[in-house]
Amino acid sequence: MSVVLSAIDLTKRFGAFTAVDGISFDVGKGECFGFLGPNGAGKTTTMRMVTNHLPVTEGSLSVLGMQVMAHARKVKARIGVVPQENNLDTDLEVLENLLIYSRYHGIPSKVARERARELLDFVQLADHADSPIEQLSGGMQRRLLIARGLINQPEILILDEPTTGLDPQARHVIWHKLRQLQSQDVTLIITTHYMEEAQQLCDRLVIMDHGRILIEGSPADLIRKHAGSEVVEIRLREDEDREQCLDAIGGVIPEGTEVECSADTLFLYSADTSKVITSLTLDTDRIVLHRPATLEDVFLRLTGRDLRE
Repeated sequence: MSVVLSAIDLTKRFGAFTAVDGISFDVGKGECFGFLGPNGAGKTTTMRMVTNHLPVTEGSLSVLGMQVMAHARKVKARIGVVPQENNLDTDLEVLENLLIYSRYHGIPSKVARERARELLDFVQLADHADSPIEQLSGGMQRRLLIARGLINQPEILILDEPTTGLDPQARHVIWHKLRQLQSQDVTLIITTHYMEEAQQLCDRLVIMDHGRILIEGSPADLIRKHAGSEVVEIRLREDEDREQCLDAIGGVIPEGTEVECSADTLFLYSADTSKVITSLTLDTDRIVLHRPATLEDVFLRLTGRDLRE
């Protein structure tokens, strides 16, 4: 798999503050690569350097074989961007939004109109071509943003929180469209706060925190390595701490089981939680959840459970 984006010791500073701290990663042609992390982890800053909205402080960043800062215009011509914020022009109708945007890429009028119609059909908005933006639902507007990001037929599509605020039905429609794009050899790079979204879409991902990459790999490999295969959650009772809970449930945890405790829940991570369950003495009124391990478990174990503002 050829590399279409490569970062080596990529760094971004704002005065004395280091937002991105010497990260390195490669993205292969045709894959979906994800960036996860808490607020302030450096994800958006990294994406803004990739799209040349922010200059690189130190390190190397190349897209499609070109150094981003040295070949900004050529890079922008070959990538598409779907921002987190909705910046559609509400003074224009749906089709007009695509046609006006095509001018930024110098696409001839006839070609732009044909391409815009094809894209509206692709994102299932053909029947709304002449509708005002205000008449579109949130999911429709996100799909229109994706269509706009594809107007220049990019080789790489960068999506910042592509389904934020959408209902489950709209989210699944967008996931389906992104998979279709990937099947057409478009490389996808996404940032997301939705762990299920990352698990569904990403071939590989990184989890960032405090400007650094903590881990990199496929969702399945990261779950297996950092959370096992199954999780038992045991709710602590009022004024009960970790040790008191362990004593109450038997206190003997099978070898290989990892134990963590949040404010009100004890988490037991294991490759075989059936042994965990049978080894414990559980009162019938104690709340217990037995479930498969997920990417969210990995995320919380690495970045912590404290609220970030």
